[in-house]
Amino acid sequence: MRKLLLLISLTIACLQTQALEISRLEPACWWTGMKNKELQLMVYGKNIGHAKFNLNYLGITVKEVAHTDNNNYLFIYLNIAATAKPGTVRLQFTDAGQHVTYNYPLKARTNQGAAGFSTSDVLYLITPDRFANGNPNNDALEGVNVNRQDPNARHGGDLQGIEQHLDYIKNLGFTTIWLNPVQENRMPGGSYHGYAITDFYNIDPRFGTNEQFASLVQKMHGKGLKVVMDMIFNHCGSSHWWMNDLPAKDWINNNSGTYVQTNHAKYTLMDPHAAPIDHDILVNGWFVREMPDLNQRNRHLATYLIQNSIWWIAYAGIDGIRQDTYPYPDYDFMVRWAREVQAEYPQFNIVGESWYGRASASAWWQNHDVLNKGNAALKTVMDFPLTFIANSAFNYKDSQYEGEGSQLYPLYEEIAQDFMFADIDHVLTFLDNHDLDRFARSDDPDLRRYKQALAFLLTTRGIPQIYYGTEILMDGKKAKSDGYVRQDFPGGWGGDATDAFTAAGRTAKQNEAWNYLQKLLVWRKTNTAVTQGKLIHYILDNTGVYVYARIKDNKTVLVMLNGTNQDKTVAMNRFIDVVKSNRQGRDVITGKTMSVIQSITVPAKGEYILELTQ
Repeated sequence: MRKLLLLISLTIACLQTQALEISRLEPACWWTGMKNKELQLMVYGKNIGHAKFNLNYLGITVKEVAHTDNNNYLFIYLNIAATAKPGTVRLQFTDAGQHVTYNYPLKARTNQGAAGFSTSDVLYLITPDRFANGNPNNDALEGVNVNRQDPNARHGGDLQGIEQHLDYIKNLGFTTIWLNPVQENRMPGGSYHGYAITDFYNIDPRFGTNEQFASLVQKMHGKGLKVVMDMIFNHCGSSHWWMNDLPAKDWINNNSGTYVQTNHAKYTLMDPHAAPIDHDILVNGWFVREMPDLNQRNRHLATYLIQNSIWWIAYAGIDGIRQDTYPYPDYDFMVRWAREVQAEYPQFNIVGESWYGRASASAWWQNHDVLNKGNAALKTVMDFPLTFIANSAFNYKDSQYEGEGSQLYPLYEEIAQDFMFADIDHVLTFLDNHDLDRFARSDDPDLRRYKQALAFLLTTRGIPQIYYGTEILMDGKKAKSDGYVRQDFPGGWGGDATDAFTAAGRTAKQNEAWNYLQKLLVWRKTNTAVTQGKLIHYILDNTGVYVYARIKDNKTVLVMLNGTNQDKTVAMNRFIDVVKSNRQGRDVITGKTMSVIQSITVPAKGEYILELTQ
């Protein structure tokens, strides 16, 4: 009997030791001096939910120890007073005589405020796996190898490759780099695009480490470049570490075993006639089978995700976030998230992927929109409607009609509806991105379409974004797969036949495109009329030329875009209210000076960007 009791006692002791196992504790560190004094700790370990928790640290008190239906998790809420000093916080867990102490780092806050990004910036969007491979040694992971012949496989691009080409990006004239997701994607197929995150707190090891990412951000800042980090809170990857042992039964939407895919019916969120079931399927359905839909109505998950954003800002010093699939998560959660991030970092900018075909729907998501009684609290929205119109307006088809039927009239009409936006300066404008067919076409007969579109993009209202490779006319369409619009940048891999990072490695046509874009980008940095000025535009007349001005104080830039295949002479007396006493204009691209008093002839499918002077 004694032996049996001893065996039982040893077994219980063994189980008790397992009960105090801590496999994960997130976030891995925190900071003093944060405006929000509450910190949530998610503790994961076998039966850790049975343990009692305590700490003794000056300035820190325990607000709540929360349990879920899974005893392998504890959610601990702490209050960190302003008087708390940096140091090591000893977190103590006790269960039936067993003790475990976890030394938690509390650091001094050094990043007091992120810079954000604004109309003075131009974003360069990079898909990290496809830009440059600086370290081939980190390419393979868990049997997923590089295969550059497969557009949907990993190709090996990484953070080191981006770092090696920061001067290229800076010299081209960009001010900000937006990175497609860099967090861990340990998916069986590789998840090269990054949108199936399997660990929200770690950089994908095929890109680098957390330390390398923070170092990269610091080096970008050292070169005067800002950083926008892509995030996804609607879903995670099916190989996320918690999928094998969910923190709670309601952590994932539609977790019954029956697959429910989202209907992508994004208009149901503002539609007064929407059927409730359509709204529910949009929000609770999964994006695809490999991307489980997160339930942000679970209060622990909601706080976890919000803290994750703030952690990356504090840890790495990023300047902005682009939030993927913005209409798909729980609406109230997204409002709370945006408000809490911006309360901690008032200058920080968040841009949401509000993918709509109508400006009214995009505007509905912006902070203080008068038609959205719920106030989505989002600072910047993506102007997809203008993108779709621009792709049609800037082509080689000649206008068959004049005035309202002219080629560029839809641009005028779309800009004329800017009254719907609460803050038209905070819209992200673009010709393409990683989800769309590329705008540039290497087989275009000339660069008139390319130049005219970029002239418009970089002089109209909003914050411009340009997709990597546009400067060298990289093209590609989604017809086969998304991978064809996310191709490798030539010269980013050792052994590449050409190196388009250098003028010598580019064709004459590519250099013409590159030089044109660089001239516009460099000029834009110094012209406050374009980056901060008021926009005044004119309805298109029978010339088919779209004319608008950007005005700031005593600076005026006059833009003239000819949407026809014939040279058009434009009488200038119509624009006297913006030309005023100025008598001439210097074209930014050619340097040519011309009179703005009588008439100007704009070349077929051509453009003038005129800085007006006396």
